[in-house]
Amino acid sequence: MPDVFLIKPGSILRDESGRILDARSSVTLTISKKRKIVVDTGLAGEGEQILEALARLGLRPEQIDTLVNTHAHPDHCGNNYLFSQAAIISPKDGEVIAPGVRAIETPGHTMDSISIVVEGPQTIVIAGDAMPTFGNFQKNVPPFMHVDRDLAVSSMARIINLADIVVPGHDLPFSVLKRSTVQLPIRRSAASGQTH
Repeated sequence: MPDVFLIKPGSILRDESGRILDARSSVTLTISKKRKIVVDTGLAGEGEQILEALARLGLRPEQIDTLVNTHAHPDHCGNNYLFSQAAIISPKDGEVIAPGVRAIETPGHTMDSISIVVEGPQTIVIAGDAMPTFGNFQKNVPPFMHVDRDLAVSSMARIINLADIVVPGHDLPFSVLKRSTVQLPIRRSAASGQTH
């Protein structure tokens, strides 16, 4: 079964009118067999934080072989350069990336938004901005920034129907059933040989 690690939680800061002042995406690592997949790389300038988190898992950036951006906004791909040895892929709906790891199309925030589904004892969906915050889930409201509201609502429903745990684009992971934030399930990783 794939291992999933939250490298860096996302965050978002808004002013009183709801205008975004600062947005930084979640960065997630999935390890499936020998494949090491980073989903989103955060905002430029967060490289040191990402590298330190990888080092704590016993990994160097050149060991990452696959990079997936949920969409092309700069707060989600600002550190792609760290992973110069990785293939940057744009998988289609249902495409298997590695054993137990596949992509789904989740348009609405952008037309090309995708999410990554990781199957295991609990299904984890790395949602990007198709589900930007825990609050979007709690209030059942689509992303504030979207190109198509109906598609955004439909994508959120698809994520919720699939997921036990969601890694949102700009918040802590949360349990759909418990309706609370959670730590990702950490299992023994073949990559580092350690329990995290």
